[in-house]
Amino acid sequence: MRSTRRGVMAILAGGAFAPALSACAQGPDPAAAWRNPGAGEIDLRRFALAHAILAPNPHNRQPWLVELVGADELLFHVDLERLLPATDPFDRQIVLGCGAFLELLGLAARTRGRRAEMTLWPEGEPQPRLDQRPVAHVRFVTDGAARDPLFDHILARRTNREAYASREIPEAELRAMSQEAGGGIAYGWANGGELRGQLRTLAWEGFEKEIRTPAAYQESVDLMRIGAGEIAAYRDGLVLDGPMIELARAVGLLNRATLMDLDNSFTWGGIEAFRPLALEAPAFIWFTSADNSRATQIAAGRAYARLNLAATARGLSMHPWSQALQEYPEMAALHTQAETLMNAPGAARVQMFARIGYGPRIGPSPRRGLGEHLGA
Repeated sequence: MRSTRRGVMAILAGGAFAPALSACAQGPDPAAAWRNPGAGEIDLRRFALAHAILAPNPHNRQPWLVELVGADELLFHVDLERLLPATDPFDRQIVLGCGAFLELLGLAARTRGRRAEMTLWPEGEPQPRLDQRPVAHVRFVTDGAARDPLFDHILARRTNREAYASREIPEAELRAMSQEAGGGIAYGWANGGELRGQLRTLAWEGFEKEIRTPAAYQESVDLMRIGAGEIAAYRDGLVLDGPMIELARAVGLLNRATLMDLDNSFTWGGIEAFRPLALEAPAFIWFTSADNSRATQIAAGRAYARLNLAATARGLSMHPWSQALQEYPEMAALHTQAETLMNAPGAARVQMFARIGYGPRIGPSPRRGLGEHLGA
């Protein structure tokens, strides 16, 4: 993340999926998982998991716990200590991140001619909150599964919160991306016209509403990793790094208390500097589902992972901007507006809403490493 005022607050926009990371000089390398994942792994499951942990996920919580079973199976659980109760009170966004994880798992397995056969929610769908029941039982079967070219873009995929060029994205590119993502999801996009203008306003208003909702904003601030030391220590969360960040932290301009103080000129300047990213977004893309079951949420997360990889293949950047889709009471009016603008009537739901465009090259987000996701 660039160490500008906008960079200080940029990690708050989009909320849903992880930020970019610059180099950190202290402690464990937070970007190590991105370098040659699965190298030397004989066990296909470990090879596939080394790629799955690179999936986009809400607030970069990485809430994935895996138990290896027998020689070719695994059980996948959610780490209940890594939920987002203020901004994601029904765990919908966490489940989307689990879907993204499973999609990358499957893509990696197919590179070795195996298929990840998944039984979702084998002990039933937990409602209204997640519990200790497994998300999926996965068995790796040999059936000559074909390699998917989207696998080749896993290491280059990013959640890019920087400014995008004003260059128009051809309609044909957006259509092709949605076809590659698939997943039984209805896709929509706006790369011009009145609807894009309405969605720009919605994106900014959702962002500002979250900032002005104390519990929601506090949740994000608590997950800030400020400076190289914290980034290396935690290897998760929302990253603030770079020389100016270290200086601001050292002189007391930047800490969790100042970030929570909306009357602080440094903090509010960062918030306002982020406004153009919403109001000048070149395009938005979203998708809706016919219902909001846990299985559908998994399918939506898998579709988002594929959509992000398809965008990466075309040199496009994506940035989930999901505040208006969140389900806490203060966001209700904007949530209703989002579902109307993006055509999700009745039981249908908008599952993801993202800014898309041609963005600058950025580094990867931190990851905790495969070993920290494996349990007995």
